[in-house]
Amino acid sequence: MPPRRAVTGRSQEPRQRYVEELRLLRAEKGDSLRQLGEALGWDWSLFGKMESGQTLGGPEVAQALDQYYGTARLLLTLWELAAGDPTQFKERYRRYMTLEAEALSLWHYAVSILPGMLQTEGYAHDVLVVGGTKGGELTRQVEARTGRRELLMGEDAPPFRTILSETVLCTPLDDAEEWRKQLEYLAEAADRPNLTLQVLPHGSGPHGLVSTDVMFLRLPDGRTVAYTENAHRGELIEETSSVERLQRAYDAVRDLAMSPAESRKFVMRMLEEVPCEPST
Repeated sequence: MPPRRAVTGRSQEPRQRYVEELRLLRAEKGDSLRQLGEALGWDWSLFGKMESGQTLGGPEVAQALDQYYGTARLLLTLWELAAGDPTQFKERYRRYMTLEAEALSLWHYAVSILPGMLQTEGYAHDVLVVGGTKGGELTRQVEARTGRRELLMGEDAPPFRTILSETVLCTPLDDAEEWRKQLEYLAEAADRPNLTLQVLPHGSGPHGLVSTDVMFLRLPDGRTVAYTENAHRGELIEETSSVERLQRAYDAVRDLAMSPAESRKFVMRMLEEVPCEPST
């Protein structure tokens, strides 16, 4: 079914509405893309990509456009709605993303890659490319993934515990500088009061999550649901007994993991081992 349209004739789908407003405001102003770029100090091609829906741009761009067009916070508000819209994610993630945004606390285990809400833009880009994402879809998915970091920021951010298999931290990006940025971001995140990071060392032996990434969400209604994922598919699990079995496996993994203090030291050691850029 196509998105419902209001009496204005404009889309009610957040990303498309943002695109429509961008086009309308520029047309009313009478600027070309090049003139808009010159006026605001950004490459005009960025505004072309924003108006075609290839990228949302950043919040600072939306703010600058609001100031230029005299639209108060209209474009920034639309940007926030588009960036947080769960329909920008692949179909299988949409219900999960809705529940994630409501969660009172989150627990996570990673087999081979960092959780999306702790990924830098460069890391998310490389992971998605390996998965076959490209073009405009790649740009949209990188924005969507890195936008999830906002969930863990601010005074009201929910508690989040992540246990990372040592494999995650021993699988660097090809670009050493991007890998450095990712480890620095991880170390900074580990210092936040709402975030607990642990590393599961090699040699911990077999366990119930040996090949399964899992995220547990405690919801406002008191339920806990789980989302499991491997390289080929993801599954939202809501049946109580199945969630409890996964929680027992998670508890066993947590008992095998390094303490948060030891884990942060491990991340810092990995950061020290990243090759430095040669001096020029």
